[in-house]
Amino acid sequence: MDDLTLDDLTLDEALDELESAEDFLIYFGIDYEPRVVQVNRLHILQRFHDYIARAASIPEAEAARKTVYAGLLARAYQDFVDSDALTEKVFKVFHMHEPQTAFVPLSAIGTLKHETAAPAPEQGAGGCGCGNQGPCHSSDNALRS
Repeated sequence: MDDLTLDDLTLDEALDELESAEDFLIYFGIDYEPRVVQVNRLHILQRFHDYIARAASIPEAEAARKTVYAGLLARAYQDFVDSDALTEKVFKVFHMHEPQTAFVPLSAIGTLKHETAAPAPEQGAGGCGCGNQGPCHSSDNALRS
């Protein structure tokens, strides 16, 4: 990326041209450790985006907005210098194994229906309940084995 070209662009145009975490850090003049960025590049950019989204106010004046963005990016980068991706949990995937709570309103729970029990089968002469009209051979076979 040619830094001279970016200097000729508006802030919004320059942001559209930036492609990597390194590009953002260079553009905003933030010193960084390459190994920190290599491991956490997506996390840093997502955290930067999150900080912008939660910022109380972003100035409209371009120079002031660039200063605010630089501060937010430096903060996002520093989060991963002081910590790691697993601890910071920027992405949803890191929250998937946390205990989940669910609320089920009482109105969503249906009333229990008491079903009548099915009638017991008529017992045959063998008394096993198979319904055989004659002596029950299944119980005799079970006793032999």
